[in-house]
Formats: sequence, structure tokens, C-alpha cells
Amino acid sequence: MTPRCPASPRTADVGPGLDRRAVLALAGAGIAVAGGARAEDPPAPTLNDGDRFDPGTVVALARALAAKPYAAPPNDLPDPFGKLTYEQYVGIRPRPELLLWRDEGRGFVLEPLHRGYLFANAVALHTVEDGIVRRIAYDRGRFDFRKTSPPEEGRDLGFSGFRLYASFGGGPLTDCAIFQGASFFRALAAGQSYGVTARALTLRPAEARGEEFPMFRAFWLERPAPASGQIAIHALLDSESATAALHMTLRPGDATIVDIEATLCPRTTLEHVGIGGMTGAYLFGAADHRAVDDARPAAHEICGLQIRNGWGEAIWRPVQNPETLQISSFLDQDPKGFGLVQRDRDYAAYQDDVQRWERRPSLWVEPYNTWGPGREQHPWGAGAVQLIEIPSESEVNENILAYWRPKEPIAKETAFSYRQFWCWDVPGAPPLARCTGTRVGRGSGGKRRLFLVDFAGEAPFAPGVAPEALKLSVTASPGAIVQPKPDAPPVKRDPQFRPLLYLYPERKTVRAVFELDPGGETACEMRLVVKNGDQPVSETWLFRWTL
Repeated sequence: MTPRCPASPRTADVGPGLDRRAVLALAGAGIAVAGGARAEDPPAPTLNDGDRFDPGTVVALARALAAKPYAAPPNDLPDPFGKLTYEQYVGIRPRPELLLWRDEGRGFVLEPLHRGYLFANAVALHTVEDGIVRRIAYDRGRFDFRKTSPPEEGRDLGFSGFRLYASFGGGPLTDCAIFQGASFFRALAAGQSYGVTARALTLRPAEARGEEFPMFRAFWLERPAPASGQIAIHALLDSESATAALHMTLRPGDATIVDIEATLCPRTTLEHVGIGGMTGAYLFGAADHRAVDDARPAAHEICGLQIRNGWGEAIWRPVQNPETLQISSFLDQDPKGFGLVQRDRDYAAYQDDVQRWERRPSLWVEPYNTWGPGREQHPWGAGAVQLIEIPSESEVNENILAYWRPKEPIAKETAFSYRQFWCWDVPGAPPLARCTGTRVGRGSGGKRRLFLVDFAGEAPFAPGVAPEALKLSVTASPGAIVQPKPDAPPVKRDPQFRPLLYLYPERKTVRAVFELDPGGETACEMRLVVKNGDQPVSETWLFRWTL
């Protein structure tokens, strides 16, 4: 579970920090892979200050680093920075006049982030200017420490990551993205507030032996050309089991797009690896509000997992805050896309004047192929979109995790590429009615549970679709689906009552009404789709009921 840090990305306990000596051994005032070299070995790749930059060198660095045993860097963060409270840490502010590219009219401004609080790991930061690497040197004069005592003069504490400000559509510079903590990063579309967090690499989540958290070790940011509207970011990751090189191109807008080319270099066979990982917070919503004593009708930054699988099926799986850890796998072959999505954009759905959940981004991932000749593209192939739901009592915890898990273990260097959409609405949605609400309550007797599932869209009411031809396909395994009695509360007798389905043409909405009889089961998987004859007119709704 990842706790929220509102002014910076949410982090977990990611192990010891990266001290300056380890950075310099890796970086040599830039980046170099050192140690264990023989006279006959080729020179180790470097990206030192003043070197000419080549994206291929980042891949070579990851490859060379993976060939050596992992060395966990020690933590040299001195007091008081290793013991700062959240309030003290966010009180350390950058001096605006010293932000990089501030007065250059490039559409982006770069803010190095100080180490402290949860962010103990040091990350080497560089820019690439006219093709040449320039190391960003630590200088305490970049920061206003306010109530925290600054480090001694000349002490190099390094940085914990960086924040990007961007001009959306030619407007003023505002928050755009932040890279800080383990391999976590977040981005925004125009008008949004930070929410869901992406993971550059996910290893062994929810396993009994413990999750492994890869760390960003270094970044190279290419100085953007004026009016280009995009910035290229290169990153080196390190972990006990693997290293990785990332090439990211970020384009802010009404949907902020991040194209990612990742080269994964295992140190050992990776049995459980997650690609395109993301986490979000879900405390409660319409389906589970009764169990929460809260004045708000809902509190969540994402409300469901959306999938377009390789067979063309559009899937919606509402997420839950479960009583016990829940792991779900959605088997697939060459998926078209998946993501953690925030669908309800109405303030009234949350009534929260502080969190403003309706402004949080959805994060959608689509695999794509960018590799040219000489670089092997690893197709996503067989695997599963995996969903992990973790019990949580606090809205500050990112307790929902989704990622692509390849079916086969990864034992050799492998490339993945995909596109992220940080967006208000998922792009390219098929012309199907989408689920707009799931409500669950007491059924007509015994352990039965009543479900009301709403779908909104034009497809069920399109020309040529006869109302009498619409039907529900709904199943449960285990358990049984039963039709509610028309006079059983809260379903009242209605002259328009149709078995299991209500139609509201004026609102372009259909409502599925049914009961689940779990019998003696403690968990049931349900599947529902609205059809016109044999053709779906809604996305497929999936739900896991647990006792």
C-alpha cells in the first residue's frame, strides 16, 4: 500500500537511500558503471558532465549495471533531513528565480527536489543541452529552508527527484509532472490535480516474501526546444533483481501523453514483473458506502479498472476497498489497453471541498511499437492485467494497484513500449454504453444481495434497436443470479417493469436489476453485458462479491 504525500508523489518503504559516494561511484560527476573491470574489457559506458549524450548509452549503462551484483547504497542523509515531519519537508521551498529554464520561453520549467522526510534516496539529475550532458549540481542556495536548519556550507545532499511545470495551450506555467520516490511518477492534464501514480517497474507485489521496489538512480532531461510542446526524459533504474533504461517523451495538453520505451535488464529470472503499473486511492463509493461513517457520498481518486482486451471486448471492473487482500487476474493476449479510471466528474458525487476528487486524472496505457531496425520489440503477448485491492482505512493510501503481468518469466534483456494518457476521459472508447454506477444493497431474503448497475450511452437506443430485443446476459460463479421480486424493496412495482432491465430513453440509460444468491459461498465472480440480440450494446461489467 502506498501512502499519500499530497505535495509530492506517494511512496512506500523503498529501502535505504542512495548516498553521495554511491552516486559518484555510479556517476563520476555524471554516470559511469565502475568496479571489477579487467584490462581486456571494453571501456565502461559513461555519461559524465560534458560528455555527448546518446540515448543508447543509457541502455548500455543499464546493461552493464545488471551484469554486476546489486549493491544497496547506504543512506547518508544527515539530521535533521532524515527525520523531518511532512510539514517541515514541504516547508523547504525552491527559490523561483533559480528554477531551470525559467526565463527561456521553452514551455517547461524544471525544479530539482530536495531530499528529506520519506524521500531519502539520492537521484543524479542532468540536463542535455545542445547534445551535451550537464550535471545539475546541488546548491543549498537553491532552496528556502524556512524553519529547517540548512545543511552546512559545501555539503552536497543531492536531490530526490524533480518536478516539471508546463504551459498548457500557451497559458501560464503550472504543475505538469513529478518524479520522486522509488520508481514512481505522476502527471496531469490541463485543469487537473495530482492523483493516480505510475510505476516505471513493478516487482513481486503482494507476495509473501515482500515487494521489491526499484529505484530511479539518474535522469537526463533534454532541454526542450521553444514551442515544441514536448520534453524528452531518460532514466536509469536499479533494483536487486533487475535494472532498466527508460526513454520518455512527455506532451502536456487536455490529455497529457507520455510515450515510454523501456529496456529491462534482469539480474535474475523475473517470475513476477509488472509493466505499465499504476496505483490509486479508493476508500468508499456508492457500492460500499454503508460500511463507512463519513459525511461524503464517496472518497476515491479512481473508481474502476477499464480494459480493452486483445479479443476486442470492453471491460469495466469497479474497484472496492475489501475486507481482505484481493487479487484478480484478467487473462489476455496482446491487450489493446487498460487503466485505472475516475469516471464521475461531478462535484456533487463527492461533496469534498478539499480533495476535489472529481479533478483527479484517469491513467490509461496502450501498448505500441516504436522500435526500429536492430532493436527487438517484445510483443506483450500472453499474460494478464492484474488487479490488487488492499484493505484501507485512510484515503491517503493508494490501495489499488493494476499492471500487465507477462505469462512467461523474463530471463533476458527485453524491451517494452507503451503510451500513457493522463486524461479526463479514456481515448478511443468503442461505441458502447458505459457503466456509470454500481449500487449494492440488501436483497429480498437470506444472504441475497441486490445489484443495480447503470449503463449510459447511445448504443441501446440507436436506430434499429428494438427495446424488446434488449436483454441481459448475467452470470455468477459460484452462486446464482435470481430475478428480484417486483414488489420487494427497494424495487417497486412499475408498469414499465421488464425482467432485470429498466429503460430510460430520455437519459440514454439502461439499468440492470438482479440479485445474487451466494448460497454458502464467501466470494462470487459476476459478469454482465447488455445485448441487442447477440451483439453487445454495453461494455462488460465484472464484479467480485465477497462476504
